Amino acid sequence: MTTIWELDFYSRPVLDENQKKLWEMLVCESALDARSPSESLFRYSEFISNTEVNSVRLRQALENAMTEAGTRPDKIRFFRRQMNNMITKACDEAGVPAYASRRTLVLDQWLDQRMQAYYPSLDNYEPGTNPSVSLPPSKPQPLPDALVGQRWAFVSLEAGAFADMAEWDVDFGEAFPLEMFGLQPDALVPGLIIYSSRAVPLAAWLSGLELAYLRFNELPAQLVLETGAYDAWILANLTTKELQAEGKAFEAAKQQARSIHFVAVQSKPDAESFAGFWLMRELNLA
Repeated sequence: MTTIWELDFYSRPVLDENQKKLWEMLVCESALDARSPSESLFRYSEFISNTEVNSVRLRQALENAMTEAGTRPDKIRFFRRQMNNMITKACDEAGVPAYASRRTLVLDQWLDQRMQAYYPSLDNYEPGTNPSVSLPPSKPQPLPDALVGQRWAFVSLEAGAFADMAEWDVDFGEAFPLEMFGLQPDALVPGLIIYSSRAVPLAAWLSGLELAYLRFNELPAQLVLETGAYDAWILANLTTKELQAEGKAFEAAKQQARSIHFVAVQSKPDAESFAGFWLMRELNLA
């Protein structure tokens, strides 16, 4: 079974004996299916002096985490683009491929918990803002011609339906337990199904993109799929008022579902299997 870790390496609102901010490496295991119990996922943290912020020290901390876990992950995801070179180098030297990704759901939740409760409990806590470097969004690119879906449709599923997702016939995909975000079984989760005669190649291509989230873009009116740390793809141009209204309704439903939604790929509407199915959540990463 594939093991994926999520990693963050950045300064924290905690001071060392010289009144300088400490840095910290956090790593945690990704939830890869709808039944992954979040409390059992591996987590590791290590504070690092600001004088040791380099790839060598980060690699050492990562190797400490692997020693504690008793395993080596198959890959590592990280969301801070400005730390790309250091994180990629450290992971490469530790023998694990690193991928810039906004699919760091467990890490985002854990980091928020530490910001709200753990760091303020420390004697050397120093409150204040600690923003990441803001980078401009990328311009959405058109999908390769061979991978454009022939049809698509907005749909919704009750959150409780995802409890059986492990039993679905899915070629490519990824999910997470909705309980992580307090979504009740009867809550509606909105999504988009793409129908294509080349469903499997399309799903295979999407599976290599580190899918982040789907959004409705008003000007121009488009459905945009955000991937990786900053890439974006145009899934559909919404050229009529009716389609634009559907796009707005999808975005509203997504907000009602705590930003949780999905993208699926099928060969045709009456197919009983999915070439691809990804449960996603839009994160406000900083």
